[in-house]
Amino acid sequence: MVQKKKLGWSSLEVSKLCLGSMTWGEQTTPEDGWRQIDTALASGINFIDTAEMYPTNPMRAETSGDTERVIGEWPGIKGRRSELVIATKVTGEGHSFVREGAPITAKTIRLAIENSLRSLNTDYIDIYQLHWPNRGSYMFRKNWFYEPSMQDSKAFFAHVEDVLAELDKQVSEGKIRYFGLSNESAWGTHTWLQSAKKGNKPRVLTIQNEYSLLCRLFDLDLAELCHHEQVDLLAFSPLAAGLLSGKYNGGTETPIASRKLASPDLGGRITERVWPAIDAYLDLARRYGLDPIHMALSWAMNRPFMGSVIFGATSQGQLEHILSGAELKLSDELIKEIDVVHKSHPMPF
Repeated sequence: MVQKKKLGWSSLEVSKLCLGSMTWGEQTTPEDGWRQIDTALASGINFIDTAEMYPTNPMRAETSGDTERVIGEWPGIKGRRSELVIATKVTGEGHSFVREGAPITAKTIRLAIENSLRSLNTDYIDIYQLHWPNRGSYMFRKNWFYEPSMQDSKAFFAHVEDVLAELDKQVSEGKIRYFGLSNESAWGTHTWLQSAKKGNKPRVLTIQNEYSLLCRLFDLDLAELCHHEQVDLLAFSPLAAGLLSGKYNGGTETPIASRKLASPDLGGRITERVWPAIDAYLDLARRYGLDPIHMALSWAMNRPFMGSVIFGATSQGQLEHILSGAELKLSDELIKEIDVVHKSHPMPF
């Protein structure tokens, strides 16, 4: 069974693995999505992550929003709703399929929550997340330099106060329980926390950023901030879009139905530096007699700031394979060797 833990500063109990859903309604049929929910619950997973803009791979205007509807049409949604912790997200600025790319504001949050509640067929959302900040993000391979010319501090401070006031209303009305950030920086997270404290408004519970053996930006300032503020990480892409599974065989193979068919460079993750790093981690797994998927997920699940590790399974077989290694605990010796590999390949994309 997948273990559970209290999330951040809250009393909310979630599984250490979180069922991602971004392919449901595209690569994954509704029926397969429903079966995954049933299997997850039976295995101790009570946490589902989604977003109003899903599905992806590929993103299409005609399917935008379908993933929430798949969850809302799950046959158990009414009778077993209390068994689930559902996290969803309001779309950030610039995504043309949702509100014509409008930025996150109090108004768009109000509209988005109503739409998500209707699509999810529920009265409340457990964790409501801001998918990416209006001012831009370090995520999505934009971490190599900082360009401040487009940043407006005063506008951002006013935006934070405006959004927190609306989130406070939504909490009071019982439509959301907690709120979280996504694709956010240390400074941005600190600003949300300070503004909430100053105005006695809802406090950040989680931050959903990319995190894996190949992507450890969070290990720096964000890790320290979140430790002291009791804000937990929800890690997305813990297998680096499948790279850590070894299925791409050094870039020579592209399996049927893999994400690489829709995104040849896997969102900028495929570089000349990435293959030697992957080979090093795959070699570690072989030497210790471990499945590389299980090794990567176990390592992420046991990081000190981790709330839950979000994984996706496009098929029932993938889900069952992941669950078969959910109780794996890595040895101290292996963790030390992982650190050595990381120092040799610190940021391969």
